[in-house]
Amino acid sequence: MNSEILKNTESRMNKSIESLKSNLSKIRTGRAHAGLLDQVQVDYYGTLTPISQVASVSVIDARNLNVQPWEKSMVAAIDKAIRESDLGLNPMNMGESIRVPMPALTEERRKDLTKVVKAEGEDAKIAIRSHRREANDSLKKLVKEKEISEDDERRGQDLVQQLTDKFVAQIDELIEAKEKEVMTV
Repeated sequence: MNSEILKNTESRMNKSIESLKSNLSKIRTGRAHAGLLDQVQVDYYGTLTPISQVASVSVIDARNLNVQPWEKSMVAAIDKAIRESDLGLNPMNMGESIRVPMPALTEERRKDLTKVVKAEGEDAKIAIRSHRREANDSLKKLVKEKEISEDDERRGQDLVQQLTDKFVAQIDELIEAKEKEVMTV
């Protein structure tokens, strides 16, 4: 019974880590990477569609992306979608493709981004602690229903705490790496 709770808790904690990684990948660092435009939606014949489904996005160099639409008629719509996104990018229409230069980040903007990174990390830690609480509540419920002993509950809580510590350490590593990436000029 304990192992089921542990597996379930570990699975949910892993999902929290994946969510954090996804959120951190959206934070712009001044370096170009193809995933930067993943969240941008384009009006594709009346339907909002991710850019990756209407064009290929590639990295030209450290500061430039190239967006190559599969249909020439989509160039203007993609250009507009990138401009209107909250990424602060200024795409250049090259006729059949779009070049997206990455503006250099100011020191002040980098510091703001590290605050955003820390906030994302804190949110992930809150999610991990919430999963810990749910697991401990499940263990208490099993003791109440006399399905496990109080000793088993304590052992289970220790294992849940070890899991929590492991995932919090992972979050700290991810945050530290992202802050370093953001502050690197």
